[in-house]
Amino acid sequence: MLTEQRHLAILDELRSQGRVLARELAERLQVSEDTIRRDLRELSSRGALQRVHGGAMPVSPALANLARRSVIAVDEKQALGRHAASLIADGQLVFVDGGTSTLAMVRQLPANLRATVATHSPVIATALIEHSTVDVLMLGGRLFKHSGVAVGAGVAQAIQALRADCYFLGVTGVEAGFGLSTGDAEEAQVKALLMAGAAETVLMASSDKLGKVSPYRVAPLSALSTLLVTPQADAAQLDALRQPGLEIIAVSA
Repeated sequence: MLTEQRHLAILDELRSQGRVLARELAERLQVSEDTIRRDLRELSSRGALQRVHGGAMPVSPALANLARRSVIAVDEKQALGRHAASLIADGQLVFVDGGTSTLAMVRQLPANLRATVATHSPVIATALIEHSTVDVLMLGGRLFKHSGVAVGAGVAQAIQALRADCYFLGVTGVEAGFGLSTGDAEEAQVKALLMAGAAETVLMASSDKLGKVSPYRVAPLSALSTLLVTPQADAAQLDALRQPGLEIIAVSA
């Protein structure tokens, strides 16, 4: 079997099964595990999959830049954002991550809400300029343009000076074993600090993120308080994510 044929077979298996193991692929395709591992490395370098111990998992489409992500699962994000907005109470200080789901949330905050939003995303801050009763704290640092958020020591210092009631987190992958993940190391560190600085963490997860793994782990799934999903979420993937202490809420459209 030619290399390209093997690559197509691997990707077909990944689409149908949601995960592939090098040992099983080697047996099925009648090649050595070393050959399969080389194939997985090459496919990973193309962004076609995410390598994990012993095999690979689908790459999250949410790894795309902010502009491309804005057209993915738009209806789901609107529904998730609407429900998330209803969770914020008057007088609260909340951390709001960058991203298209959190942007949908802040655009749907009640007009009479009196709260404080602390964010390292200039996009989120700009969306709240016209909201007269929501104060905005900008957590500044070096702008990571791919995601439209600030990263680095300045952000870390600002986060550690605050204690939030809740953090509305954005990630690119949610998987039972690896937990919550994203595509950049510095961004993952900032998200972890925001989680540590909040009493609880809420994640809005469109269906394209469930069962996916990105290169950099933010935190284990057990660190999450609430997971908001939509009816489009795969039932088997949700079952794999269920654990004590994690509330999973399916929001309606």
